[in-house]
Amino acid sequence: MLTVENIETYYGETQAVFGASLHVEAGEVVALLGPNGAGKTTTIRSILGLTPARVGEINFDGKDITRSDTHDIARAGIGWVPDDRRIFPTLKVKANLQLGKKKTRFRSWSESEMFDIFSALEYLMERDCENLSGGEMQMVAISRALLGSPGLVLFDEPSQGLAPKVVQDVMNTISHLKREGIAVLVVEQNVMSALKVSDRVYVMDHGKIIHEGPAAQLLDDEPLRKSLLGM
Repeated sequence: MLTVENIETYYGETQAVFGASLHVEAGEVVALLGPNGAGKTTTIRSILGLTPARVGEINFDGKDITRSDTHDIARAGIGWVPDDRRIFPTLKVKANLQLGKKKTRFRSWSESEMFDIFSALEYLMERDCENLSGGEMQMVAISRALLGSPGLVLFDEPSQGLAPKVVQDVMNTISHLKREGIAVLVVEQNVMSALKVSDRVYVMDHGKIIHEGPAAQLLDDEPLRKSLLGM
């Protein structure tokens, strides 16, 4: 579904990612973990074409998207839930969701299905987004991504700033996407929550992938987890 091969990404002349490679299959949840500044978000930005890789190759759904524009990447079926949610605060929830709608070759989602996943969302549709809580904003951001009919969803710090109950709701949603056959790549500082919903994990540090393996291994092996992630 997604293959990232030996990418190198820069901000100006400063290199942020050094030869990173990863892959995500349909119906698989993969966590990308590591300390702040490790290159995780830059890797996501490279996949999306926001900070294009100067070296290496990124393929999605059998097509090379390394040099593609971001809007073409979205139309190809890659959804994004950014760390700052990026919803339009002066628009109503319904308008924000409508902005995300598009057709791809992948499964389409309806608003009613969003209400099944997030029961509170139905009652927020006419509310201005500037009046939402952090958890409600995250519901909107995830729903908007799904209404774009993605084959792959990239989550960047989805639990950031959320109450524990809402974090669990978000992780349950990620598990639901897996059951629906959607590929998920999640960058997350809440290590234990991410490991519990993931099939595999990559660990980044200083712009390099330093570990790849089953998520269950890191979940169960505390010494290994501490050596890689400090916890």
